[in-house]
Amino acid sequence: MVQINFARKEVNCKIVYYGCGLSGKTTNLEVVHEKAPSDRKGELTSIATEGDRTLFFDFMPLDLGKVGGMSTKFQLYTVPGQVYYNATRKLVLQGADGVVFVADSQRSKLEENIESLKNLEENLRENGLDIRKIPLVIQYNKRDLPDAMPVEELDEKLNWYGCPTFEAVAIRGEGVFPTLKKLSAMVLAKLNKEYGVGSRKPARTESRAQAAKASSGEISTSDRPAPTRKPAAKLQRQSALETATATAAPPATERRKGAAQTERPARSEPARPPRRSPPPPRERDPLRTAARRRTPPPPPARSPETRRSGSGNAVFYAIYALLALVVIGVVYLLVSGKLNEWIANL
Repeated sequence: MVQINFARKEVNCKIVYYGCGLSGKTTNLEVVHEKAPSDRKGELTSIATEGDRTLFFDFMPLDLGKVGGMSTKFQLYTVPGQVYYNATRKLVLQGADGVVFVADSQRSKLEENIESLKNLEENLRENGLDIRKIPLVIQYNKRDLPDAMPVEELDEKLNWYGCPTFEAVAIRGEGVFPTLKKLSAMVLAKLNKEYGVGSRKPARTESRAQAAKASSGEISTSDRPAPTRKPAAKLQRQSALETATATAAPPATERRKGAAQTERPARSEPARPPRRSPPPPRERDPLRTAARRRTPPPPPARSPETRRSGSGNAVFYAIYALLALVVIGVVYLLVSGKLNEWIANL
């Protein structure tokens, strides 16, 4: 995705070189880095194995100057051509603004080209991009080899979307910059369409020329612009509106005079009595407050029914105590053997 910094007036675009293994992606970047001006290019970072295959990706920032008052910078990436690095391919494609598909023109590499092109479409779809909408350029590399297929046959087999194609021999630098220039123009055109980047306002040459003629006195009546006339219906509506507003509302001066005549003196309201201040709170004696808190509450008043039941219970308890004493005396006489004497005496 394009990165626009309006504060620094800078636009950063990302271009990815895609293709099968050993198709010439890294060679394209090396040629661009070698021939680009030193003040317009950054450092080329490349990670390669012993077989001179790109293991991860190449990165090179390229400054193309200012477009529409904003400096435009392109970041060029390549992806690994090996199939088992598909996760890295997908990662590098994130936020891509344009893609260069580098195809190997050899007939023996046709199946690998087709597989890589399908893989490009799938990875773009997983990143939320459409291969039909993203700027895409196909480069037929290695055109100097004897096994190179004709361009017409390559278009039939690989150019499914009708995108621009270029023949190239990247190892000699042929066709490298035309491919990059075409894709850069497509990316900038898309940015201009979506964000307005790179658009310039046309200079008003005619009005300036007429102003110069008018100042020198050379302008004629034919050169002067015709005065714009309003339609008759519009003039009628405007006049009707003016008359309606004139009859509906009097002028401001008349309104002021009428307001001055009808103005009445303001009535003087009686003075309100001042509000009374609340009395100061009474001081409480702490000893009395403590004594009140310590005294227990009085017992609840007993009703007549509870009084009667209480007196009846007292009589019952007295009789029960008397019987208990009698029983205790009898038991004592039995134990002491004096019961028989007492009965005999009776």
